[in-house]
Amino acid sequence: MKHWIMGAVAAAGLAVAPISAMAETIRVTLQLPETHSLGQNWNEFASIIGEKSGGALEVQLFPSAQLFKDKEVPGAVGSGAVEAGSAFIGRFAGSVPAVDVVSIPFIFSNEAHIRAAVAPGSALRQTIDEAILKETNNRVLWWQAYGRNIYLNNGSAITVPADLEGKKVRTYGKVHGWTVQALGGAPTLMSGSKQFLAYQQGAVDVGMTGSSGVKSRKLYEVMDHMTLTFDSAIEFVAVINNDFYEALSDEHKAIIDEAAREVEQKLRDQIYKEEAETIEEMKAHMTVVELSDEQRGEWVAATASVVDRFVEETGDTGKAAVDAVKAADAQ
Repeated sequence: MKHWIMGAVAAAGLAVAPISAMAETIRVTLQLPETHSLGQNWNEFASIIGEKSGGALEVQLFPSAQLFKDKEVPGAVGSGAVEAGSAFIGRFAGSVPAVDVVSIPFIFSNEAHIRAAVAPGSALRQTIDEAILKETNNRVLWWQAYGRNIYLNNGSAITVPADLEGKKVRTYGKVHGWTVQALGGAPTLMSGSKQFLAYQQGAVDVGMTGSSGVKSRKLYEVMDHMTLTFDSAIEFVAVINNDFYEALSDEHKAIIDEAAREVEQKLRDQIYKEEAETIEEMKAHMTVVELSDEQRGEWVAATASVVDRFVEETGDTGKAAVDAVKAADAQ
């Protein structure tokens, strides 16, 4: 795997050096543009560790999938082909199925619940981060908030679960597919970049995405309605090769860990603020539907089977993750 990935990078004309030769340089692979909030998040991290280390630690960001696609990040970072990167947390589901706990519909009651559940040091983070490290050699530095899931469609706006009956729905993960099936729809796994054309051509009837994607990908030009189900959290993780990390001095490890905690909190605050602002902005382009408490209750009831399916398929680690999320709501 490692040799194949190294070869792919070399074939692309990008210099590749062994980790040992670049012990103080952290190359970061990112699928999104540097101008995206996740790219800015990495640049802020770079600024902090560069300053605190007196320039001894350096970050080189390779945005827009110059090095690796999102699905390749776990293998690339884990093998040491690149020191660090960001990926949608669901990309680790092949090795750690429990990571998809954040995609279980309505497992989070609100934004405050999400914040408590995914906070550094929380029971959920210990369960997920330790499993990712053990199974993939990726050390999680911090979680990168991306927002919450919403639905898009044309025709009559989606308000109740029955509105998805018999509809083809764009999804971006296994558990999202289970959710659609529980609602009587037909899930279609599709990358974010293919959404615009798929909606424009009617390849799918309904879309799942985050509100930031509606704006950045101009999905409001091909979809009339946005329904704010906020049924699941969309999370990325910033990861570093564990062998590289362990080879650093204790001082540099401490600098990295402290910077990670700082930029994680700032990004989460920023993302939820931007989410609210984007939704207000989209009201000028499309119908925005906010669920009433009664309607939300219908959605919760209709998708209740998904959590049982998740626990059955993910075993003890999945159950521990679910329990940790539920316990955080009581804090």
